[in-house]
Amino acid sequence: MTSVFYLDCSATSPLEPKVLDAMLPYLNEDLGNSGSRTHEFGVRANRAVERARKQVAEVVASAPAEVIFTSGATESDNLAILGFRHIPRDGGRQHIVSTAIEHKAVLEPLEILRNSGFEVTLIPPRPNGRVEAADVLGAVREDTLLVSVMHANNETGVIQPISEISSGLADSSVYFHTDAAQSFGKDVETLRDLRIDLISISGHKIFGPKGVGALIVRRRNGKRPPLTPLMYGGGQERGLRPGTMPVHLVVGLGTAAQIALRDHEKRVGRCRKFREDLIAGLESLNPQIHGDPEHTLPHVINVSFDDIDSEAVMLALKDEVAISNGSACTSASYSPSHVLKAMGLSDLEAETATRWSWCHMSQQPNWQRITEAINRLK
Repeated sequence: MTSVFYLDCSATSPLEPKVLDAMLPYLNEDLGNSGSRTHEFGVRANRAVERARKQVAEVVASAPAEVIFTSGATESDNLAILGFRHIPRDGGRQHIVSTAIEHKAVLEPLEILRNSGFEVTLIPPRPNGRVEAADVLGAVREDTLLVSVMHANNETGVIQPISEISSGLADSSVYFHTDAAQSFGKDVETLRDLRIDLISISGHKIFGPKGVGALIVRRRNGKRPPLTPLMYGGGQERGLRPGTMPVHLVVGLGTAAQIALRDHEKRVGRCRKFREDLIAGLESLNPQIHGDPEHTLPHVINVSFDDIDSEAVMLALKDEVAISNGSACTSASYSPSHVLKAMGLSDLEAETATRWSWCHMSQQPNWQRITEAINRLK
């Protein structure tokens, strides 16, 4: 029986073996609650959490105290946006600038703020899937509170001009947030820019466990952004995120972050080679690639094959490769991708797009069998 090659790493990545090794002791040996300070079990758990906090902070050159552990990038995005919901209606800045290609974890909280009285401006991308920094900065006003622009798009892999936007906000009091779920530990230098106030990350996108992530909350002039928590009941995580710390998950995230920082150049090289082989292997199908090839993560491609429906492509390839036709968070919905539509594709064109995403551990499938299977659909 032919094994199916997993090429949906943008949805979730495989677990790095060393990450699992680091987690296991906190599942079957060191069982302490990191909030328990009265015995050695709790002290050891707390040490493990603080070590992980430092490991995550090192990737983005932040202070460990600026790392707030969450359940994942979705919660981090919600905290980074809904955390500003308390801003006074009278006299407070209540304008937010974001983009039309954000993950739903950003767009839906923004809609909640809009319904409560905030004004939200969404910047459309160019047809190549990239927003222009000038368009984002041009939308900033005196009453703008927050700019939120994802680092790399989860459907196309297109890298957004975060550094240019950051530079444009250098002399501004506006808070800057980026959803870096797809790029943390992969595009390292960009996220080390200290002008980025808030960074959302996720463990299971960097070969760590599901169910854990973090929000980097940087201090500016000694003060952190005035966020309020989404939940209450304990005051853990600097009063922003209560609840018992899942020590094993946090240890997994910290270990994954440490390995990502150490190995990211080697991983990028392997992913670029895989991309070259994929494009060469599919060349006879005349694929239409959606997204700026000059500004795209090396491990993802969004592609259509003539007018063949994406569902038909995935069904034809189900015994060869596991791919997707958009964000895993919206895979149950058959509505066309809001990202591709914002790029100017029609509903019919968007419905032909498939996302192929791999990693440094991915094995090469048989490209000839794949092209033959797709050709049979024409």
